Amino acid sequence: MLKDPQEITARLATFASGLSYDDISPAARAHVKNILLDTVACAFAGHASEETKQIGGLATALGSGADSSVIGGGRLSLAGATLLNGYLITAVTMCDVYRPTHTHVTPEVVPPALAVAERDGLTGRDLLVALAAGLEVTARVGLGADYSEFRKRGWHGPGVFGTFGAAASTGRLLRLDAAGMARAFGIAGSQASGTFAAWQTPVIKFHQCRAALSGLMAAILASQDFIATQAFLTAADGGLYTAYVDSAKPERAVDGIGSRWELEHISLRLWPSGSPMQGINTALFDLIERHVIETDAIRAVRIALSPAVYDMHGKLPHYNGKFEALISAHYTAAVILRDRELTLKQYEAARLDDPLLRREAEKIAFSADPSLQGVQALAEIEMNDGTVLSARCDHPRGSFENPLSSEQLKAKFHTYAAPFRSEADIVKAIDMIEGLEHLPSVKDLMGLLRSQA
Repeated sequence: MLKDPQEITARLATFASGLSYDDISPAARAHVKNILLDTVACAFAGHASEETKQIGGLATALGSGADSSVIGGGRLSLAGATLLNGYLITAVTMCDVYRPTHTHVTPEVVPPALAVAERDGLTGRDLLVALAAGLEVTARVGLGADYSEFRKRGWHGPGVFGTFGAAASTGRLLRLDAAGMARAFGIAGSQASGTFAAWQTPVIKFHQCRAALSGLMAAILASQDFIATQAFLTAADGGLYTAYVDSAKPERAVDGIGSRWELEHISLRLWPSGSPMQGINTALFDLIERHVIETDAIRAVRIALSPAVYDMHGKLPHYNGKFEALISAHYTAAVILRDRELTLKQYEAARLDDPLLRREAEKIAFSADPSLQGVQALAEIEMNDGTVLSARCDHPRGSFENPLSSEQLKAKFHTYAAPFRSEADIVKAIDMIEGLEHLPSVKDLMGLLRSQA
């Protein structure tokens, strides 16, 4: 039992408000920069989403200012840019995931930090520290919630946990002290929401950008001394760890904080498609990279998944439009085997509507295997001559255990930034992010991330 109901919130607030560059381990710093590089690439890609125009309309309506840049776009108000960038990052299902709580972290944490850092002309080092604070807080708030019980009740992590991370990254840039940061968490927590009732609709992605905006508002209000509880996480009546679950373990949120970096376990995605499907993708790419496989010589494809992933993604042989295809394991597996690649090109209408591909997708046999956990996957391809090729994925490419290389991250950035910026500008932007702590002003970076059009 906690002796002081403010203890957990206070320790997280003290961590986020007092964090300095030197406090962050070299490995954590490096991963923050990799995460930012990947996040910007995802935001460029997000302009291909079917719903981006609608979110853009909402973002424009939020204010008439032009303080902050939209990645791959123009300028909007602080709130508008935060909301739209948040959606862009997650729009085509290609952003990060913190697997212990199945939470996408970057759409909530990065946009308000970029917006405030650009508006206020802050340095790249300021931004790096703020991002580290926000990423770490998001992961740790989730750790204390007993995620399995949290998920059973239908809660969706990004809209709940990410709100605190957005407040942390923004509050750090606004120079909130520990008491101010705790108030920001109280305001953020009062807006934390999002459930899996939204699954299979774009609203599931709206949870992320709404959390980014909620965290921004929370930090700004706290900077103006708006009164809020400083014990939101463990408040007996309505606190996160008392209202959302019955079996929370609040101490886990602060265990080893500042010495063990949970943000290092934030996974990145090499390919578009649902994050639990990255195990499938990895197994199939492992197979086609190891063997010469002619698609027309395949007799059958069998893929086993953990029961949870099977329930989410293994029962969608029929898909309509880009969003459904991005979460359909049938479509993604079929197009990997047919095209030998998986980028947003594979989700354009002409490819989605290919009748041959639809038939091949429907024939792939998916099953739930209780011996598999999380994103583990086992793929078998039976050839017409009776040969059976198999691959098992325990750790998808981009995970902590199987990280992406610098070359893979840069290639992803080039692929999705190319429609918006020149090759020379792309190289400059990558160099700025890789040397983020030496960047004099975030305004310089954001100028390269806007569209040239």
